[in-house]
Amino acid sequence: MATMKDIAKQAGVSTSTVSHVINQTRYVSDDIAERVNLAAKQLNYAPSALARSLKMNRTKTLGMLVTTSTNPFFGEVVKGVERSCYQQGYNLILCNTEGDEQRMRASIDTLLQKRVDGLMLMCTTLECQQVMDFERYPDIPVVVMDWGPTVDVSDKILDNSYQGGMMATQYLIDCGHKHIGCITGPLSQHQALNRLQGYQAAMQQAGLVIKDEWVIESNFECEGGYDAMNTLLACTSQPTALFASNDMMAMGAINAASKHQVAIPETISIIGYDDIRIAEFMTPALTTIHQPKYRLGKAAVEAVLARLQSADAKPQMIKLEPTLVERHSVKSLC
Repeated sequence: MATMKDIAKQAGVSTSTVSHVINQTRYVSDDIAERVNLAAKQLNYAPSALARSLKMNRTKTLGMLVTTSTNPFFGEVVKGVERSCYQQGYNLILCNTEGDEQRMRASIDTLLQKRVDGLMLMCTTLECQQVMDFERYPDIPVVVMDWGPTVDVSDKILDNSYQGGMMATQYLIDCGHKHIGCITGPLSQHQALNRLQGYQAAMQQAGLVIKDEWVIESNFECEGGYDAMNTLLACTSQPTALFASNDMMAMGAINAASKHQVAIPETISIIGYDDIRIAEFMTPALTTIHQPKYRLGKAAVEAVLARLQSADAKPQMIKLEPTLVERHSVKSLC
């Protein structure tokens, strides 16, 4: 591999001059700079990322921790993170915690050993709170994304889940439904609780009764939605509409309804949450609340880089607002 010394020899200049040209640390005449750059190109010279990181005290690398899930939601967020890193000239190291505390600790150690410039966390609330002692890393910007704890020492970027829960339920009400159930995610997680609270607020504002047996806590996975729908169908009465707190559970619920020959939306209408890519290709195509996943990832990268530029800035909370996407899984009774 060619070195600066090799370039200097071929270009007929000193090694320090080569360094100034490549690192742009001092003015060098156009003629000499052209000779140096031509020699570097002919020798296929590649600057040492390690040497540069030691000199600048930056590695141009960000780390991201993601909780395990089969939910495509995570992949769509990571896509936004990865593309934004690329556009900003940064590399990304992605670690999947697999929901395991020991693996999460090992992943954090690995990222710190790699001297990442900043961390983005998208792990469940309990995972992060059990493992992360944020004050131990005062020199490393930490951004907590939608799936994660709310802490005072880091930037927080999240979807307005409360508003989204209200929006989903209000849409069902506006379609004439009065008997509405809800499949929630794990209520230990803030976004699941906020979506449930949004559902409750919309029902109360409309003067509608919330039947406890129609509100079922689940796990944000297809299997959870499947089991929840089976539980609902075993009740003495069923709702005419159902708010599933994410699209994966909505998919599982539709599958269970199909096996019981319960027509969607003719018998039970279903609205989901997230608007994952496959939602529009389901049968029926899923009406859902769109969460801006790409912008969530992009905003996380921008927050980390802003923190690197201004380490003393106060932690900020950025809310991304959800929107309604109408498709074919909700029947209007009006």
